Amino acid sequence: MPDVAAKNVRVAILGATGYTALEAIKLLLRHPGVEIVAATSRSEAGKPISAIHQSLAGRLDLKISELSPTELATKADCIFSCLPHGVTADLVPDLLKAGLRIVDFSADYRLDDAATFKEWYDHEHSDPTRLGKVVYGLPELFAEQLQGANLVANNGCYTATAILSLAPLVKANLIETRDIIIDAKSGVSGAGRTAKQNILYCECNESMSAYGVGKHRHTPEIEQIIGRFTGSKIEVIFTPHLVPMDRGILATIYSKPTRAVTQAELLALYREFYKDKPFVTIVDHLPTTKDTSGTNFCHITARVVRGRIITIASLDNLIKGASGGAVQNFNIMYGFPETMGLL
Repeated sequence: MPDVAAKNVRVAILGATGYTALEAIKLLLRHPGVEIVAATSRSEAGKPISAIHQSLAGRLDLKISELSPTELATKADCIFSCLPHGVTADLVPDLLKAGLRIVDFSADYRLDDAATFKEWYDHEHSDPTRLGKVVYGLPELFAEQLQGANLVANNGCYTATAILSLAPLVKANLIETRDIIIDAKSGVSGAGRTAKQNILYCECNESMSAYGVGKHRHTPEIEQIIGRFTGSKIEVIFTPHLVPMDRGILATIYSKPTRAVTQAELLALYREFYKDKPFVTIVDHLPTTKDTSGTNFCHITARVVRGRIITIASLDNLIKGASGGAVQNFNIMYGFPETMGLL
């Protein structure tokens, strides 16, 4: 592990034009142990980063470039890859060979096997031998494995909400693991910055819609990662919804307890499970997306209704669900305080 006290860690942002890249840059700019040395994009190479993200004007004097893994290795120590699904895996072998460490925002290394990846992403995986071996970047569950890791599969946004909500219950053998329903709502930024008809203003404003019913790509990620952490077989019905707000996720999760349980017992279980986790807050009230907007926090509460456990959680999909979680992972990888740059 490098001597982080002796120098800043040099970070390059790949795929620097999207929302998660912008949030990562803003967080890293206030991180005292980081120097942002490169930002890449094939389509926008040569432009100042502030021409793409105007909020960075006067904050980051950097031109977007197109760099090979070898060229990146001469500039950077660590890569934040905000590239689309299926792209990062093409680069990872060469990036690792060049001595770079990587936090991957895509789903390329989240799943356990190539067949599952192809089924849900309709794409042959280009680096299949690493699947199932890469550390999953949810620090609340996998902090020990993150220490010194060279490649981290950063969590998805819906998945972070669902996994943080369900892991304590499954670990305690408190719920039926094949009878879980996840009803989740996300702001429009979760669909990314690329123009699509369903996220045009006139299409999504004053409207709410379900999508990906029974086939959303986060389904196997939720099932596999909870199973990886707890050793249990998990089956969920996951239905996401698009709501007309910029950012945020609110998940309402229904599960069947294996024995009688009270609300007080559930909240005590969650508080004990997350007592040393700085970014998970167990609340008595019903969380809202505004409670966590712009922060790296996840708020969780639980209720018992007609014999079912209802867990409700909120987080910011661009921060705790993506870029803030990535900085949290980065901090643990390099031995920085976990909260550095995030509070």
